[in-house]
Amino acid sequence: MIPSAFEYVRAASVEEAIRLLQESNGEGKLLAGGHSLVPLMKFRLTTPGKLVDISRISELRGVRKEGNRLVVGALTTHSQLASDPLVREHIPVLADAARQIGDLQVRNRGTVGGNIAHADPAADLPGVALALDALVELHGEDGQEVVEIDGFFLGPLITALPETSLVTSVSFAVPPEGTKSVYLKYPHPASGYAVVGVCAVAGTDPDGVVNYVRIGMNGVADVAYRATAAEQALLGQRATAENIREAAALAAEDGEIGSDLFASEEYRRHLSAVYTERALSQILL
Repeated sequence: MIPSAFEYVRAASVEEAIRLLQESNGEGKLLAGGHSLVPLMKFRLTTPGKLVDISRISELRGVRKEGNRLVVGALTTHSQLASDPLVREHIPVLADAARQIGDLQVRNRGTVGGNIAHADPAADLPGVALALDALVELHGEDGQEVVEIDGFFLGPLITALPETSLVTSVSFAVPPEGTKSVYLKYPHPASGYAVVGVCAVAGTDPDGVVNYVRIGMNGVADVAYRATAAEQALLGQRATAENIREAAALAAEDGEIGSDLFASEEYRRHLSAVYTERALSQILL
């Protein structure tokens, strides 16, 4: 439970952080909240030669509205996200999901950028980010780049983030007027991580026909994913209990469903259908 030896440096700016990563020759890791990185270091699952602390770069904090998006600074904590008035007004499901992350200590220290960049398949924000068509802003040696969230997660703890770049913000689309949204999860009783997490955003036209639906899944597969098969089955259909049930049965079709000592693949597939049905029923019926 003791990390291997490492060098610690604190960056005062984004540019300095990038320079320090470049100088580490692939041995550097960014430290923000630390709730994901430090446990891996203690178990020596990762052994960085240099930790670059970015926790005091003030420009990476805060929430602002730009057009139909909320831009969340990478160092904004889960607690700040849950209580931010802009988030609660425009994307309440994002605030609700943030309140379900970990415990009080994790929410007070863990960051939005760290959560997304870590790409833990059982974390809560990746599924929500997918349902909200998030964009990830990266800053690296070649300048700034914006990456769509659908394609950012490549595998368990693997993303499209270059090793000498950092996430500076994540922007979330404000759902269309008339839609409702919800995040439901079945937490692991020991860790609180999602065994299955479902973020659903959906709405209907005046005739009760579903004209918008996004479903983000986390916890059930090796990587968070959009349940596009379920979305397509429901889009254009009337929002009835039967149609919702039939669409929810397809919630596991787009992911490589995982299995562990707590939950088998079969169990996770079952939970995916159950929680997707509950989420869609809550906002459509």
